[in-house]
Amino acid sequence: MSEVSSAVIARAPEAPLAFITGASSGIGQALALRYHRAGWRLALVARRAAELQQWADAQGLPRERVAVYGADVRDVAAITATGRACIAAQGLPDVVIANAGISVGIDTADAADLEVLRSIYETNNIGMAATFQPFVAAMCARGHGTLVGVASVAGIRGLPGHGGYCASKAAVISYCESLRGECRPHGVKVVTIAPGYVDTPLTQKNRYSMPFLMSAEAFADRAFAAISAGVTFRVIPWQMGVVARLLRVLPDALFDRLLAGRPRKHRQST
Repeated sequence: MSEVSSAVIARAPEAPLAFITGASSGIGQALALRYHRAGWRLALVARRAAELQQWADAQGLPRERVAVYGADVRDVAAITATGRACIAAQGLPDVVIANAGISVGIDTADAADLEVLRSIYETNNIGMAATFQPFVAAMCARGHGTLVGVASVAGIRGLPGHGGYCASKAAVISYCESLRGECRPHGVKVVTIAPGYVDTPLTQKNRYSMPFLMSAEAFADRAFAAISAGVTFRVIPWQMGVVARLLRVLPDALFDRLLAGRPRKHRQST
């Protein structure tokens, strides 16, 4: 028996795995492609799994490295089951990106918009927590991993007509900050990414100017770098980070005056 044939040949380690929700369009798709280019395996989640699979195939994403799961993050049982299925089929992810979200205006004077508000919170907040839930204990036991919450600059101050969206993203920021403190002792990082204006199907409906608008691909490049660096909080692009810092300290009277007459965000019925 030769030395080569009798030697124990170590199996090459698998590529890292990224679990991404809201992967059927916009930021989610751009992040999926960015992680794929970096050599990562992918677990992609969206409500419309068939359409997501068609897109993945069209992009040439190999099925042996990219798994597609169908789940609505508002359905806690479905999204948590999806997380467990991912662990069983692909292993525990290295990065989990809770990106799924909706953006729509509300009018509190309209009783029908209370259900719209419920949907925003169920998607942007409960959906994020449910996305993370299957992975938190396992990552902490392993001693490493990264949970990424996609917030928004809109979570810094409340904008007229944006009450539901701004409140939900402010909650994302606070929630991720709390989770970061819980996970840090166990070696697990929690990263909050706050996009400014990114050119996606969501923002294309906006009826107001969008300063520093950037492509989803450019956003994904910068988000990938921030997540890899393990930053705690990052506004993308940096120019919107400056705006965010100014908004935080702006006196209410001046803030209200600047926002007076600004077009409201489109509502679900408009």
